[in-house]
This record gives sequence, C-alpha cells and structure tokens, in this order.
Amino acid sequence: MASFIIDVPVPSMGATATELNVIIIKVQAGDAVTKGQRLADLESDKSTFEFESPCDGTIHAVIGKPGATMQSGDPFVQIETSDESLRHLESKTAKAAGAGGTAAGAAGALIWTPKATRLAQEAGLDPATITDITATGPGNRVSGDDVQRYLSARRS
Repeated sequence: MASFIIDVPVPSMGATATELNVIIIKVQAGDAVTKGQRLADLESDKSTFEFESPCDGTIHAVIGKPGATMQSGDPFVQIETSDESLRHLESKTAKAAGAGGTAAGAAGALIWTPKATRLAQEAGLDPATITDITATGPGNRVSGDDVQRYLSARRS
C-alpha cells in the first residue's frame, strides 16, 4: 500500500477556545508512531490535554514548537502513513520520500496560512510566486502579519 503525508491539524477545543499553547512535544521527525500515541501536550485557556496521533506512521515534520500559540486547524505535525481513511488530510506541500520526491519541510519551503494566502490574493499577488517574503511562523509558515509587513515594505 502506498504511503502519503498528512497534515495533522491542531484540534478544536470548542467555539470559544481557538488558540492552543504548545507545552511539550514528545516526538521528532523520523519517529515511528502508533494510533493514539501521545504526540504533545497542548493547553487551552481552560485545560491541558494530551494530543494523540490519529494513525500509525512516521513523523515527517513537526511544525508546532514548544511555547508557541497555534490556531485550531493549523497544521501541527506531518505524518507519513498508509491509512486511506485519512487521505482527506493529505499534505499539499509535502511529498513522501518514497514517492520519488524530496522530503517536505526542507529549508526554504514556505507554508502559507489561509489568512496569509487570502491577504496576498487580495493584494493581487500569487503566493506561489512570492519567494522573498520572511516567514516567522513555526515550520517556515507565512502568517498574515508576514504578508502585511511584506506589502508595507513593497509600498516603501
């Protein structure tokens, strides 16, 4: 069965808790994981909980960083798996090492947040063609603030 890489998102903790703090990460790239294995401890404004792997596989990249505040739905970790039930989470930015591509998460590969993509498009720019933006988010992610700084610098 062919493997593929999924983006495992930060979970939603309800309508009011949209931000979670990363307390500790228990895995690193290259680690084999099993479904239900503890990947990290996350904290909302009301509780701390264990974030578990949704499948068996191998950690491809850890995007979250200890001490970071992340939004629900943001990619937290990438896992290479063959679990077809998670195909809907397949990463758009990563290629499985065994699929003839290069490993994602390589230096220089930018990952755009939805907000950053929207802001760039509203400014008439195509995020896929922007290579000179500084990404300050975890895992080389371009945030909305990064796009605003980029646009301000272009106007100067």
